[in-house]
Amino acid sequence: MENKGKFIVFEGIDGSGKSSQMRMLGAYLEERGVACHLTCEPTSSLFGKLLRSCLTGELDTDEQTIAAMFAADRLNHIHEKETGILSRLAAGESVLCDRFYFSSLAYNGGMVEAEWVKQLNTPAMKACEPDLVVFIDISPEDAMKRVLKRGEAERYESVEKLTKIREMYFKAFELLPKEKLAVIKSEQEKAVTQQNIRNAVDRVYGF
Repeated sequence: MENKGKFIVFEGIDGSGKSSQMRMLGAYLEERGVACHLTCEPTSSLFGKLLRSCLTGELDTDEQTIAAMFAADRLNHIHEKETGILSRLAAGESVLCDRFYFSSLAYNGGMVEAEWVKQLNTPAMKACEPDLVVFIDISPEDAMKRVLKRGEAERYESVEKLTKIREMYFKAFELLPKEKLAVIKSEQEKAVTQQNIRNAVDRVYGF
């Protein structure tokens, strides 16, 4: 479908700044005449709200349950009839998503059996492949400094866990064609990071 929108996923360990960079890219693309929808996972659906309760510690549950909940929230995010990712792409919108199945492979895959997490997410992988994955890379130590500045750490936010998660990300990216991955270093100046992201995204759109 020629008018199909582009699907760009932002990934990174907690504290990488991906959410802010995604919003900046969305504004840039809108200025270039690209209709954009910005979204995130966990979503604001009932699935996502329950999941957020687990991540903040409000609801105590095990890692396997969390992995399964992420997979369910993601499938609903993809397939929801009117506002899901596939519907928006088919309507010609570009979708910018803060976290996708690579987050499950990295976070959940580092806590429970990785192959099982991959199997859980295989339906999502087959249903909706990103046009580009932007991975904002930052050291776990610097990431934790940012996390602690904004308040209390959540379930996966420690230097030890983030180090493991970062390693799992790069294992997960082995599943992705190199031309669909942009590893962007998180610079001190947000504008520098953003320009490097734009350079990668411009190639996707042919700007």
